[in-house]
Amino acid sequence: MAAAPAPRRRPGAVPMTALAALAGLAVLIALATLAFGRAAPGGLLDQGPAGTITPPLEAQPLWPQLSGAPSPTATATATAAGAAQEPQPVPDLTVPGHDITAVDVRAVLARDPKVSPEERQALGSCAGCEVRAPEFRDLTGDGRPELITVVSVPGLVVLHVYALAEDRLLPVLRVPVQPAFSAETIGPGLWLYEPISAHLQASSHYEWDGTKLTLEERRDVGVGVLPPTGQEPGPPDPAAAEPGAVPARPTALPPKQSVPRPPAASPRALRPSSEPSAPAVIPEPKR
Repeated sequence: MAAAPAPRRRPGAVPMTALAALAGLAVLIALATLAFGRAAPGGLLDQGPAGTITPPLEAQPLWPQLSGAPSPTATATATAAGAAQEPQPVPDLTVPGHDITAVDVRAVLARDPKVSPEERQALGSCAGCEVRAPEFRDLTGDGRPELITVVSVPGLVVLHVYALAEDRLLPVLRVPVQPAFSAETIGPGLWLYEPISAHLQASSHYEWDGTKLTLEERRDVGVGVLPPTGQEPGPPDPAAAEPGAVPARPTALPPKQSVPRPPAASPRALRPSSEPSAPAVIPEPKR
């Protein structure tokens, strides 16, 4: 019997084995794409450009070489001069080149009508008087510095701050302080510290309100190790009452002793005395 003829392949037809191989290759390519497109566990991820980090503001002391230690003195009430009025430029004074660091601080104080007659003594020959060299800090936030100085006369110390407006100077703060005060700036804020006692000082915070420096906060702050408060006084010490005396050691109390109970009364003893007692029985002698 003759063998059956092999089936003829149509032109352009693809064998089933080749189709299966192509399908498997497509699956492998898809898996590889997923594997390489996904970040490995614990790997780095690109989350775009990092945000800007703003460093914290640092305190910048004013006249650190002249700051005195806190002493037990009374504190003055800090008030900004002219708080209810808008500052007016110092008359008959201009700032050439708009450079506030080039002005003569004594000339500014001499022309400022807010400076008291007592303070003006420091502008001449006065024993115990002082006009501190100015410090320059940006207290308004406009990128330009303000002039800060202190006038000291016997019994009075005043801090002055001047701001530049075009080519004129504006007195934006005048405040009396304690002789042993200290000051610093934190960013555009001005901080004054005045001693109240050996363990307390007053902290005053001034900020720019658009026209002048105003008092934002004033509080008492502890300095050093504060004394204990609220402790009840203990019992008096005999040794402290009499010098050289040694307190006697307390005598130990004797241990508690049990008290013996009286014997319980027998029923016979509880009978009334009127009842006749039974006669005694005398045993007979043995014969």
